[in-house]
Amino acid sequence: MKAFILDPSDLLVAPLERADTIPASWYLAPEMLDLEKEHVFTKTWQLVGRLEQVREAGEHIIAQIGDEPIVVVRGKDMVLRAFYNVCRHRGGPLAIEDGCASVLQCKYHGWTYALDGSLRGVPDFDRVELFDKSDFGLHPIRVAEWQGHVFINLANDALSLNAMTEGISEMIAPIELSKLQFVLRHDYLVKSNWKVYVDNYLEGYHVPLVHPELFKMYDFRSYKTEIAKWYSHQHSPLKPGENIYSADGGSAFYFFIYPNLMLNILPGRLQTNLVLPIDANTTRIIFDYYYAEGVTEELVREDLRFSDEVQQEDIEICELVQRGLRSRSYHTGRFSVEREIAVHHFQSLLKGSLRSTAEAR
Repeated sequence: MKAFILDPSDLLVAPLERADTIPASWYLAPEMLDLEKEHVFTKTWQLVGRLEQVREAGEHIIAQIGDEPIVVVRGKDMVLRAFYNVCRHRGGPLAIEDGCASVLQCKYHGWTYALDGSLRGVPDFDRVELFDKSDFGLHPIRVAEWQGHVFINLANDALSLNAMTEGISEMIAPIELSKLQFVLRHDYLVKSNWKVYVDNYLEGYHVPLVHPELFKMYDFRSYKTEIAKWYSHQHSPLKPGENIYSADGGSAFYFFIYPNLMLNILPGRLQTNLVLPIDANTTRIIFDYYYAEGVTEELVREDLRFSDEVQQEDIEICELVQRGLRSRSYHTGRFSVEREIAVHHFQSLLKGSLRSTAEAR
């Protein structure tokens, strides 16, 4: 493959009817993932955990955004804060797993920080000159809560989380995601670029061929996709008697919040899918399953079985697409106006995130 160059012309956004898809090189080049880590993942709201994990003072969760280690902690004053999980001494880790502690102590040399990020304990530093502990507190990060989940954003000038998610709570009402009970987590490793997985999620175009059992559940004639500024929304009525979730039918809602969070909402169930790039050709997908009170163990088992079946189908096609993108015969494609509006929307937002990079060159 030729050396990767971000061509400014590839960042132009054309109307859906005339637009090309992003170039194949964007899915293959390690240099592109480096740009995405810096200009996409560190400047958007990223899901890092559940609010129930940090309800009590000292409870903390760790995460990694791009290449940045993060810790989110509930202070003794009950304020939720987030910091870089990096000691100001020589870069050691403060927390290496989720848990609860009265202080944050570096696992390397023992520097100790209060839960508000201020430096408190500095072993064997009595003879150090021109050193003021108040200058070495932890670097804070923006943190916010939404629908029972915790998000962080490394960019100080980013839009608020509420602005990014505006309208979703009203659309899914009376469902309140915060009232659903977390049951389990399931991780998948996919041998494709993270954007291949996102593109695939954002359209029902592939469902009849790739997911024949899932296709039977939908009233596909009524399958619709709607676009908001920072998210897209696919929804379809479920056929009565043809799905495991509701004998009366109900609806399936699929929200994608830019750049890498999916909310799959069906009767009595929420599934969050977090898409995390490992490298240009490998992606980790974290599935968290939540269920409403009263949902039977039988339904949970059947939902997990069926969800895993669908996921394996998606993994197979995404890995085959990644292989196809490496072909010398493919550079860009086109969009179905009827079925791929959300893919175009995602790729347009991605171009917007990267545009400042090209302009700076």
